[in-house]
Order: sequence, then C-alpha cells, then structure tokens
Amino acid sequence: MVGSLDWTAAGGAGDLLAPPVAAAVGAVADARAAEIDPGLADTAAFCEHYGVPMEASANCVVVAAKRGGETTYAACMVLATDRADVNGVVRKHLGARKVSFAPMDDATSRTGMEYGGITPVGLPAGWPILVDEAVAAAPEVVIGSGLRRSKLLVPGKALAALPGAQVIALAQR
Repeated sequence: MVGSLDWTAAGGAGDLLAPPVAAAVGAVADARAAEIDPGLADTAAFCEHYGVPMEASANCVVVAAKRGGETTYAACMVLATDRADVNGVVRKHLGARKVSFAPMDDATSRTGMEYGGITPVGLPAGWPILVDEAVAAAPEVVIGSGLRRSKLLVPGKALAALPGAQVIALAQR
C-alpha cells in the first residue's frame, strides 16, 4: 500500500466519501479509501505527514472554459509533481477562447464536493475529465475523495476509464 494510511475498500466506506463520489465509486476498479486529518488535505502536507511520494499523488483541478459567451467546466488530473498546462493544452483541447481555474464557490457547488477534496470520481455527467498520460500510466495514485477528511487510492488506468475521461499530454514538467 501507499504511505502509512489504513486503506479499506472504497465501496464500503461511504462515510468517508462525498455523496456524488459514494454514488460513483463502485464503478472504479480496486478503489480504496482512507481517513486523514482534514488539516492535512493539501497535497504537500498530506504527502509529508503520511509518507506518500508526491509522484504517487494526483491533483484534480476544475477549470472553466469560455467561448462565445458560454462557460463549460472540465476536470484536469495531473501528478502532484506537475502542473496542468491550462492556458495551452487545456484551452486548445477544449476549443475555448479562455480557460481559468474555476472559482472555489463554483467548483464546490457544481461538484457537491469540498474544496481541497475534489476528485474526478462522481463529477457531473458530461464534464470532460482530462487525465495526464503519466497519471493514466501510474500503477496507483492517491486522489481526493470529495471530502477533506479522506483520500482515495486508485489505479491510474481506472481514472482513464471514467466516463468522459480523455488521456492527453496535459502536464508541464
């Protein structure tokens, strides 16, 4: 297992998952969940405290893409060691004029998840999920659970198999 956490099958850990995540996690092969200190939910503090290598952790960022007066939302998954190329790759891939990180209030209200715990599992139907190829290739990665007080551990290929997922070269390294 990854880090010093007590991982358990995510399907039986509904109390550790935000409602939309609990409803969707059954479709994610080999997903496991673990409780954490919510004060340590941010990636760097989490990885240091629980002994999880940064390259075994992936971040989910919600972006707002604008074109012709319309705003659409998407999620981007990159390893914690990388940054999503939002203004280049993401903007072009989504066919947007402008892409920015979604404001916290928008991201949390639209996903039903807590800021700092947003995950691609259980996102609204129709949202593109852009998964960096390094995340998709990872044997397993730690991601958010929808709540700040827990994390999920999933195979990278399970993220690539989510509805709406597209594997692309997304990261700036």
